[in-house]
Amino acid sequence: MASNVAVLDCGSNSTRLLIAAPDGATLAREMRITRLSQGVDASGNLTPPALERSYAVLTQYRQLMDEHHVERGLLVATSAVRDAANGAEFLQRAAEITGVEARLLGGNEEATFSYAGATHDLAPDARPTLIVDIGGGSTELAVRVNEALRSYSMQLGCVRVTERALGSGVVTAAAESAAREMIAGELDRAFAARPEFSRLVGAVRLVGVAGTVATLAQLDAGLRLYDRGAVHHRHLSRQTVVDWRRRLGSLTPAQRLELPGMVAGREDVLVAGLFILEAVMGRFGVDELLSSEDDIMDGVAASLL
Repeated sequence: MASNVAVLDCGSNSTRLLIAAPDGATLAREMRITRLSQGVDASGNLTPPALERSYAVLTQYRQLMDEHHVERGLLVATSAVRDAANGAEFLQRAAEITGVEARLLGGNEEATFSYAGATHDLAPDARPTLIVDIGGGSTELAVRVNEALRSYSMQLGCVRVTERALGSGVVTAAAESAAREMIAGELDRAFAARPEFSRLVGAVRLVGVAGTVATLAQLDAGLRLYDRGAVHHRHLSRQTVVDWRRRLGSLTPAQRLELPGMVAGREDVLVAGLFILEAVMGRFGVDELLSSEDDIMDGVAASLL
């Protein structure tokens, strides 16, 4: 008899859980901000406070898994663990806490799961669908061309750009210039590595997943409480991205947190994510984005069922 499955996603900024029934129905979906990547860019290691935050959340998730009689599962780790010298130690401890396999995903594998999760319930479209997954430490681009998935993982994320270039407070002209230069350089590398990206400019349907896009959708909807129906498959224009990036950039993190829709734990890094999103939309000549609440976890869950 088939059993419920769990997917645990240890990202750079958040630690998430999806529990799915054998028929694919969602039984639980949880998210906690743990900032696993805090300081990794500078030190090359996962720091003790970040590890303890993550282990505490994984312990809570194991309890939820027990309540739902989960017998199988997979924990996936991404950019922060890829970049950390002590990443293997984290994976070992995470597996002990959760009782499931803990696997480090490469950038292309991460993009493949994100693409599968985000596209499974999309309406047909004549244009190729490009997925942008803005995480804390990396941003994945994935598109299917001639039946083959083409992807690229950029060393860009809302936490990485915040720590390295933008800063977390009110955005200054100098900080904006540094962030834009960092983002443009990574996009140049992506287009050089994947020449097919250039041929898709102005001709793709763009779908965005993960925290930056989800929080933007909540802000745009003015939601104080999360409503999946109002966020999932919400259309967001490039001008909306620019307007929110400018508005949030003029505020302190504390002021941002007062806005309906802002998710606690993202107030200091969201502006960096919006700079990335704006740049991706501009480089691909896209004026509209479709947000998706289905993402890498849904892709991994489908592979387990």
